[in-house]
Amino acid sequence: MLRLLQLELQKLLLNRTSKILIFISFILPFTVLILSSIKINFFGFFTLELGELGIYNFPIIWHIVTFFASQFKFFFAIVVVSMIGNEYSNKTIKQNLIDGLSKKEFILSKFYTIVFFSLVATFLLFLISLLIGLYYSSYNEIGIIFSEIEYLAGYFMKLVGFFSFCLFLGMLAKRSAFALAFLFVDFIVEWIIFGLIAWQTKSTDIAEKIQNFFPLKSMYNLIKQPFQRVAMSKFPDKDSLAYDYALHWYELVIVMGWTALFVFLSYRLLKKRDL
Repeated sequence: MLRLLQLELQKLLLNRTSKILIFISFILPFTVLILSSIKINFFGFFTLELGELGIYNFPIIWHIVTFFASQFKFFFAIVVVSMIGNEYSNKTIKQNLIDGLSKKEFILSKFYTIVFFSLVATFLLFLISLLIGLYYSSYNEIGIIFSEIEYLAGYFMKLVGFFSFCLFLGMLAKRSAFALAFLFVDFIVEWIIFGLIAWQTKSTDIAEKIQNFFPLKSMYNLIKQPFQRVAMSKFPDKDSLAYDYALHWYELVIVMGWTALFVFLSYRLLKKRDL
């Protein structure tokens, strides 16, 4: 495993564009630190400081920061599809196989890289959230601090699942631009199917339950939007604001299933393809 990971990291670090995109992927989540210290002056009437609004209190900070950070996953997605696109355009994929790397090892090297970067991103986010929370949070009890830390597991699985999907699309399209276009097309198709099911069944609830099994939607469900939850904390008497924001085990299982399928399909594509 380490040999395959080192091989892939060496390729990425020798590519200037990949290095820049990886750097951006890791640095952007740190903007949470900047946002937490921003003070907005409303024409001298009052000053709004985001950190003082309670959104960085434990345990809600785990939800907010992971949701915010997950929006930047697109940058590393470009790296993932480029890993495949460059292999085909530079014909290094054929050379790797000639040099003794099996097709299974080739796909595993990409997947190990995805898992590695997802782990690093999750660890950095843990440190960021912990530091901001310790500074701003009104609660410092260990039990409260580490409650709802499962959002980090959801964040990690969301990255692995999404990047595995990008790996499959990269293998399917062979070109980075086409792979990213397919990603956008899948997003549209999922919502078209949702609309058709809702129209046929006359029920958005049924359509949503089915949509929750789709790739992108199931990944989104791992970390649902926290804005409504923040509003609930400010207006606890508003029952209409209540919604299920928790991370459930079956949502993790669905994404794990898609991840395994995407990696397997990537391998099958490579195995059947004439290089």
